[in-house]
Amino acid sequence: MDWAALAGRAEERYHDGLERMPDAPDVRQRQLTRVANAAWAAGLCHLMQGRVEEACAWFDRAADRYRESFSDAPAGSWGRLIAVVKARLLEDADDGALEAARWALSQGPASADSPIGRYAAALALLVLGDDAEAGRLAESLRRGPEEEFPKPVADALAGLAGRDGELYADGLARLLASFEARSGFLEDVPVADTVMVLEALARPRGLAVEPRSRLLGP
Repeated sequence: MDWAALAGRAEERYHDGLERMPDAPDVRQRQLTRVANAAWAAGLCHLMQGRVEEACAWFDRAADRYRESFSDAPAGSWGRLIAVVKARLLEDADDGALEAARWALSQGPASADSPIGRYAAALALLVLGDDAEAGRLAESLRRGPEEEFPKPVADALAGLAGRDGELYADGLARLLASFEARSGFLEDVPVADTVMVLEALARPRGLAVEPRSRLLGP
């Protein structure tokens, strides 16, 4: 994979999108999401090259743009919260991740009917160390239909919250396998980003698996 070329194209999309930022709120929030996706892609590409400092700079841009887009986004745009928390986790900035998690929870995702909202809340709670509440939400995701929320992610979240290494490792392995079976990725960047994020949460809990895959960074 030519990660440098992929990173270059993502960076071009980011800068081009910023230069053509519209003023109308709805159009603007959609454009902000597009440039945030491009920044996220650039960060992943640099991470896959082992260029951590550059990756972190792009994750920082991605988090800022996703968060900026949320104020004018339609109700229930919980994916923006997930993206902000994930970007801060991969940026590996403890204070930034904590602040992002508090902000995400303040938007009310924990009480959402949507499983994506509860997923956003569970991630944020795990960042903040509230494993009991994160576990409650993870169990609600595990009880839901497979078509509404992927069971491997729900199991991995429950394993993290309950400090159950076997459950976490099993969920993570199934999640990684699902990534490896995919033919499409956000921004066409073939990276198992959710696996990376869950591992970032697992390490301070002593549960990291450190899997090997062509879809994970060095």
